[in-house]
Amino acid sequence: MMVEQRYRSLEIWKRGIELAKTVYAITKNFPHTEVYGLASQLQRAAVSVPSNIAEGSYRKTANDFCQFLSIAAGSLAEVDAQLEIASELGFFTYD
Repeated sequence: MMVEQRYRSLEIWKRGIELAKTVYAITKNFPHTEVYGLASQLQRAAVSVPSNIAEGSYRKTANDFCQFLSIAAGSLAEVDAQLEIASELGFFTYD
């Protein structure tokens, strides 16, 4: 029996998936020297956002879910900071 995937209906989870896809598209054009550096760090942080939302949605209490949302928000701040660094290094420009 498949577990109900209730997080898939959450708009915040859907936006997290879009963020991860966008980060992968951006980092695809980073210099090769950044494959294991900033590109990898950005990808992991971006994937962490919807992953924590999904995991938190299966916790038993609202407080537990809120904790995972807080972790996702921290990952989002990490992505923001890393994108700023990448932009200032000239790896991409905001459109």
